[in-house]
Amino acid sequence: RRRLMALEPVNPLAATELKEVGERHTFLSTQRADLEKAIIDLRSLAEELATTIAEQFSATLQAVDREFGVFFQQLFAGGQASLRTSDDPEEPGIDIYARPPGKRVGSLNQLSGGERALTATALLLAILRVKPAPFCVLDEVDAALDERNIGRFNLALRSLTDRTQFVVITHNRGTIEAADTLYGVSMDEGGVSKV
Repeated sequence: RRRLMALEPVNPLAATELKEVGERHTFLSTQRADLEKAIIDLRSLAEELATTIAEQFSATLQAVDREFGVFFQQLFAGGQASLRTSDDPEEPGIDIYARPPGKRVGSLNQLSGGERALTATALLLAILRVKPAPFCVLDEVDAALDERNIGRFNLALRSLTDRTQFVVITHNRGTIEAADTLYGVSMDEGGVSKV
């Protein structure tokens, strides 16, 4: 009796409280296990997604690279061009290598304005060949091209018109003559534009 009295006052609701705390502990343990499983599933999904993205990027880059080389040779009547992933880990990206026929080029900055325009056009057309869009608006892309290059540019555009409709804004007579439909805008004396 002396030892029981030394225990101090006894909580008669201790059994009920223990049951409630036990239920709460079971609930929180289940929630924690669910969260840990979700974290594992999300990490696995992220790894799988990263692998899929890397594979699709690599396949698309190879396809665009192949088509870029074809369009570059078509637009320049020779030469070589390719795309490569950057080797610099601090600045990842895609490097463009282009060598028009008869030239030794170290960078794109060494190309003339017309050669850069043709290189960019070759890349754009390569992307459209691999991943066609319903339409494409080209604004004065042929401005830096000479007569000889205009013909090759128009042939390259024509090769993609089965899947992509091109709206070309231009002042170049050769490109205007190659168009299926022509919309002209002129300005009268009063400063009003008319189609």
